[in-house]
Amino acid sequence: MKKNISLIVAALVASAFVVEPAFAADGVADIGLGKLAAGICMGIAALGGALGQGRAVSSALDSVGRNPSAAGKVFNPMIIGLALIESLVILSFVIAFSLL
Repeated sequence: MKKNISLIVAALVASAFVVEPAFAADGVADIGLGKLAAGICMGIAALGGALGQGRAVSSALDSVGRNPSAAGKVFNPMIIGLALIESLVILSFVIAFSLL
């Protein structure tokens, strides 16, 4: 799995260096790598946030499944954790839009 992800990232980085000269031949050299970097940043942030939230909810449900009486004690920290994960994703979107 790590090999596939590293190949995809390498292909995206390599395409960044191929795309700009190809458009420069047509006279459209204003494409820049900032838009590509912003898109990659948004994609990685969304992927990481979704994986983190999935693992957090999965762990919370496992703990409630093992001890149903602890559902009230698990719920509030889970919601706070999900909010913090989502705030990091939103922060990365703000950074990505600032790159544009």
